[in-house]
Amino acid sequence: MYYIYILYSEHTDSYYIGSTEDIDSRLQRHNAGATPSTKAGRPWRVVYRESYEHKGDAIRREKYIKRMKSRKYTESLFSKNPAG
Repeated sequence: MYYIYILYSEHTDSYYIGSTEDIDSRLQRHNAGATPSTKAGRPWRVVYRESYEHKGDAIRREKYIKRMKSRKYTESLFSKNPAG
C-alpha cells in the first residue's frame, strides 16, 4: 500500500503533505530532522492519511492537494475524516 499523509506542526502552525509506503517510518524521519523542509516544525503529528494500492495514484493525489494551495481545503480533509 501507498499513502498520502498530512502532518501538522503546532510549533509553526503549518501543514506538510507527503506520500510514502510507511507512514510511521516517514514520520520518525520528519521528527528526527532528516527532512530539511520539515526540520523547523518539529514535532510533527499525522492528522490525515489516505491509502492507495498504486504508487502513482498516491503521488497524483498528493500533487492535487498541494496544487489546491488552500489551508481551508487541507483542513476540510481531516475535519471530515481524521487520521485515527
